[in-house]
Amino acid sequence: MDSLIAMGTTAAIVYSLYAIYNIAKGDPYAIHSLYFESAGVIITLILLGKSLEAISMGKTSDAIKKLMGLAPKTAAVIQNGAELVIPVEDVEINQIILVKPGERIPVDGEVIEGYTAVDESMLTGESIPIDKKAGDKVYAATINKNGMIRFRATNVGGDTALAQIIRLVEDAQGSKAPIAKMADIVSGYFVPVVAAIAVLSFAVWLIAGKSFEFALTVFISVLVIACPCALGLATPTAIMVGTGKGAEYGILIKSGEALETTHKIDIIVFDKTGTITEGRPEVTDVVAVHGVAEERLVQIVASGEKGSEHPLGDAIVRKAEKEGLELYNADGFQAIPGHGIEAVIDGINVLAGNRKLMTDRNILLTELKDKSDMLAAEGKTPMYIAFDGRLSGVVAVADVVKQSSAKAIQSLQSMGIETVMITGDNAKTAEAIAKQVGIDKVLAEVLPQDKADKVKELQAEGRKVAMVGDGINDAPALIQADIGIAIGSGTDVAMESADIVLMRGDLSDVPAAIQLSKSTIRNIKQNLFWAFGYNTAGIPLAAGLLYVFGGPLLNPMFAAAAMSLSSVSVVTNALRLRRFKPHRS
Repeated sequence: MDSLIAMGTTAAIVYSLYAIYNIAKGDPYAIHSLYFESAGVIITLILLGKSLEAISMGKTSDAIKKLMGLAPKTAAVIQNGAELVIPVEDVEINQIILVKPGERIPVDGEVIEGYTAVDESMLTGESIPIDKKAGDKVYAATINKNGMIRFRATNVGGDTALAQIIRLVEDAQGSKAPIAKMADIVSGYFVPVVAAIAVLSFAVWLIAGKSFEFALTVFISVLVIACPCALGLATPTAIMVGTGKGAEYGILIKSGEALETTHKIDIIVFDKTGTITEGRPEVTDVVAVHGVAEERLVQIVASGEKGSEHPLGDAIVRKAEKEGLELYNADGFQAIPGHGIEAVIDGINVLAGNRKLMTDRNILLTELKDKSDMLAAEGKTPMYIAFDGRLSGVVAVADVVKQSSAKAIQSLQSMGIETVMITGDNAKTAEAIAKQVGIDKVLAEVLPQDKADKVKELQAEGRKVAMVGDGINDAPALIQADIGIAIGSGTDVAMESADIVLMRGDLSDVPAAIQLSKSTIRNIKQNLFWAFGYNTAGIPLAAGLLYVFGGPLLNPMFAAAAMSLSSVSVVTNALRLRRFKPHRS
């Protein structure tokens, strides 16, 4: 883009050198053909404009600077029973670190001793401190509020959550959106066209009988005023500001492409457990039949589920532990994805899972069908239990819906976006949860490996699909979707697979991310319109259109000033995004 400026100033300098030659030969009138001052002023104005751009663009990286400034420089490490303060970069994994009230946590880790509340607003945007006890995770740069804790370092250096956030924001700010690539293509054609117009204008004025100096002035003015610097600045500045603003709200957008695509989304698919719901279900009902005691039912099932990682299984294990029940060792444990588990416990062949599992094993559910249907209609998930091939009971588990879910869904629907819930849960339970939050459509009893296929089916209908999830089983669907949105409280695999990460784990950030995308794209379009419109309008003026009708001829120095002003105007418009605030209902 600077090639036009280079061509114009070079032409001015070369012609001035030629004038000096003529002066040396004794032509006193050649002094009027000196254009050194024009070249000097043009370059000065261009550099001034670029300096103002640099200052303005420097403000777009405030989010990164703020984040980098949060990391503490030292850490208090416990070695041989003594407290030793060392540089934070020397901290190693598994070292025990002491953090006192009011101090920042130096690295990521897991609490092993103490109780406190930690301000995680720099990660999540949530101002309310989070209670931390033994077993809970803590993150670098967060603030320990009121208690002294000891924790074991799990991630240090570039592996901390803070370092990863900084990398994500930097990568996003350095990436190009498709709309930016379009600007590059336009500029690639624009420059040679402008050069051709400048040469043509020069030739036309010479043919019209004007002096060489007059034609040269026109030539230089056209080249200078048409420099598409503003066109090149239109998208990167807006993307830098937009992604930086997202980081401030705990919305990490990984690329410019993701930022642009998000505003096109017309349907969003939500995972249920851990996304719409809290992801920590509790046992609500225990129904036993055929002489099996409820306590015995829970004891046997919990003994099997302690080998499972499913949240429903965790809920049953927690209930057994709460009631002080002794758990047996399970033999031949087998997890059946999307169905349940099978194991031999205390000499009993145990099946625990959904209706599909029981149907596949030819176990009759007639006796508890009405009861299980009623539990499902209440939004609870019934887990069927069979001992030695015979139905023995049902354990119902409920997962509490997040407070933000219904408002987020309502906000999305008001934006004209269809909402879908996808889950491996049974249809009645899924529909009950969907009804609570106002979801438009339910895809129930979907196996983990089939979630991506469901997203494909929606895409085949011509829809722009976003997928919101938190678990490992959501990763293929997150990748398949046009935009994958991961809940920050979810698994690392999900966050790595996603295009956008919501650090707060709050679904109200989903419509906020879409609003930010729309605001950014709208800003980019304004910038492109202004930049391209300015260049297009300025060329005829520089070529002498006003002069033809008795007006003034545009001086190259004024052309340079106007060109610089256009660039600064574009950057200033992009900075308006710093005032962005999501509309949360």
